[in-house]
Amino acid sequence: MSTVRSGLEGVMATSSAVSFIDGDRSLLTYRGYSATDLAQQSTFEETAYLLLEGELPTRAQLEAFVAQLEAARPVPQPVLDRLAALPQADPMALLRTGVSLLAHFDPDRGRTEPDALRRTVLRLVAQMPTLVAAIGRLGQGLPPIPPLRGLGPTGRPTATQLLFMLQGREPEPESVRLLDIAFILHADHELNASTFTGRVIAATLSDIHSGVVGALGALKGPLHGGANELARRMFETIGEASQAAAWTQQALARKERIMGMGHRVYRQADPRAEFLRQELLALRHRPEVGRWLDIALEVERVVREAKGLHPNPDFFTAILYGAVGIPTPLFTPVFAVSRVAGWGAHVLEQLANNRLIRPRAQYVGPGPRPFVRLPERT
Repeated sequence: MSTVRSGLEGVMATSSAVSFIDGDRSLLTYRGYSATDLAQQSTFEETAYLLLEGELPTRAQLEAFVAQLEAARPVPQPVLDRLAALPQADPMALLRTGVSLLAHFDPDRGRTEPDALRRTVLRLVAQMPTLVAAIGRLGQGLPPIPPLRGLGPTGRPTATQLLFMLQGREPEPESVRLLDIAFILHADHELNASTFTGRVIAATLSDIHSGVVGALGALKGPLHGGANELARRMFETIGEASQAAAWTQQALARKERIMGMGHRVYRQADPRAEFLRQELLALRHRPEVGRWLDIALEVERVVREAKGLHPNPDFFTAILYGAVGIPTPLFTPVFAVSRVAGWGAHVLEQLANNRLIRPRAQYVGPGPRPFVRLPERT
C-alpha cells in the first residue's frame, strides 16, 4: 500500500527550473540567483523578466520588456465598469472576477502558440497592479486612476505605478524601494499552493487566465496569501508592545495559530523574512514602522521560545505594506501583483512539457456492499 503524505508534504510532484528552496540552508533562488541578492541589487521588472525568460536581461532587453509592460498596463473600461457594479466586499473575490473578465479582452485568447501564451502572461503581469489599484479605489467610493504614461525607455517601476494608481500622487522613493523589495521576494516560491493550483489547471490545457484565477482562489486562503492581512489585524488587536507577550501566551494556550509564524518548508529562518526584518529595523524610527515592529518582535520572541518557529514574510509585509500606505484589505491582492510573474513562469513551463496532473487518493471508506432498495432501508 502506498504511503499517504498529508498535504503532499515532501512529495516531488514535478521538475522545475523556475525557483529552488533549500529549507535546511535557508536558501531561495530564482533561476539560480539568490532571491535576497536580487532584492538588494535588482528590480521587480528585471526579476519578472528572469522568471519568464530564464536569464537576466541586457539593457536593451529590459527596456523592451518594460515598454511592453507599460503599453499593456491599462485595463479595458468594460472590466472596470463591471467591477464597479459589483458589491464592494472582498477585494480578492473582486480580483478573481477581474482577471476572469480580462480573458474576454485578451488579443491572444484561444491561441496556444508559445509566443502568444507569453504575451498573455506579460499582459497579466502588467495589468495586475492596475486591477488591484482600481479595486482599492472602488472600495473607497473613488474612481480608478489610469497608470502613469511615459518616462524614458525604462518606464515607471511597477511599485510606482501601483502606489500612484492607488493614492493619486507620486509616491516617496523610499516607499517605492520598499515595495519593490517585497515584490521581488514574493515573485515566486516553488510549488506553493497557488502555483501548484495554476499548474494543475494549465496541465488540463485550459487557458492562462483560468490558471491565474485558480491560483488567486488558492492565494485568497488565510493559510496562504491571506496570512498577511490576519497578521496585521493581530498586531492592531495587541495594540502595544507591552501587551504582546501576554496576548501571545494566551493565544498559544488556546492553541490558536499565530499568523505569519512558521513555514512548511523552511526548518530554519526564512531568508525573505530575515531580509524584510533588516529593512524594517533600519526604519524603526518611523512611527508607522516602529510601533508595529516592536509588537511583532515581541510576538516572535514568545512564539520562538514556545514553539521554535520562525517568521515568514507575511509577518513583516504586514508592517511594510501599511508603512507605504496600502490599506489592509489590499494586502493579499498586492501579494498577487508580484506572484503573477511566478505563476506565469510556472504555467509556461508546465505547458512546454505537459502531462496531466492526476494523483491518486487512498480509499478509506466502506468496502463493497449490496444496494438496498429504498422501501427496505431502515
